[in-house]
Amino acid sequence: MASVSVSHMILFIASILVAASVVGVFTDSISQVSEAIDQRGVSVSENIRSDIEIISDSGSAAVYDGTNDRVTIHIKNTGSETLTARTDQIDVFVDGRYQSPEDMRVSLVGGATTWGPGEVAKLEIDNLPNDFNGDHRVKVIVNQDEEVFRFNT
Repeated sequence: MASVSVSHMILFIASILVAASVVGVFTDSISQVSEAIDQRGVSVSENIRSDIEIISDSGSAAVYDGTNDRVTIHIKNTGSETLTARTDQIDVFVDGRYQSPEDMRVSLVGGATTWGPGEVAKLEIDNLPNDFNGDHRVKVIVNQDEEVFRFNT
């Protein structure tokens, strides 16, 4: 009888040790997953708060200035976060060709001092290809939000 109780006690203690080990591993894994979800949530929240819309009229002659070889588009901050209106913070592709920050100028419209929600920025793009006739695409990326503008010259 005593030998049965001792063997049961040894099995019980072994079970407790195995369970404690498993709980330790799961707790660490769950903690890492929870931290990753928190970090991803902050990133997604920032992306959701950053939103832009290109509000220029694609049929307007004001988009392309053939005299100065310049494209001018207006971009509205439709998100809830204040954005940075600097050329080094905005990525632009014209017909699939990356425009360097030196080839662009950004200014805020209407006397705004910050590019806050509801404010409009004017983006001027220079250094366009020599033969700039036909259909064109301008892709603007601000804080991972992408907008495409199509027009014809």
